[in-house]
Amino acid sequence: MAEYDVDPDSCNGGYSFVRATSHYVSEIHTIVKAAYSKYIDRIGKEPAPMKADYNQLIESHMVYVLENDQSGQVVGAILLRHDPAADALHIDNMVVAPAAQGRGFGHAFMECAEDVARACECTNLQLYTNVKMVENLVIYPKLGFVETERRTEDGYERVYFRRDLEAGK
Repeated sequence: MAEYDVDPDSCNGGYSFVRATSHYVSEIHTIVKAAYSKYIDRIGKEPAPMKADYNQLIESHMVYVLENDQSGQVVGAILLRHDPAADALHIDNMVVAPAAQGRGFGHAFMECAEDVARACECTNLQLYTNVKMVENLVIYPKLGFVETERRTEDGYERVYFRRDLEAGK
C-alpha cells in the first residue's frame, strides 16, 4: 500500500496525524466502543465499526490517528481506502472520542482525508453512515457531502454520500 503524507497544519495545534500501526489497535478499539455504543439500541445490534478487525484494517487501509503532541493521547482515528476505479477516496470510518467531540477534530479529519485524496489524485470523497445515526445525516451535508443513495449492505441500512473536491484546493 502506498504511503501518503498528511499536511501537519490540517489539524488543531498540539495534535498530529500519525499513520496507525498495530501499536494503536487497542486505543482505536476503546475509542470506537465509546463513540458507537450509544447506537446499539437504536440500530438493534453493534454498529459495523465495533465489529471491525483493526489489525487487518491497518494492513489494508490508510489508517491515521490524531494524537496529542504532549501526552500521546489518541483522540480519534480515520480509515481511508483508495478506489482508483471510482477516482475516489473512501472514508470507511471516522471516529472521535466522545470527550473530544465538538472541538473541531472532525473537520481536521476531513482535511486529512482531502490531503490523502489529492495525493492519490482522487476527485471525490465518499462515505456512508447508518440510516439510524441521524446526527451524521445532519453533519455530512454541512461538510459539503451530498447523499447519493440508500441501501442495505451487510445487514445494515446505509446512507451513502459523496463530496467532489475542487481542483487545486
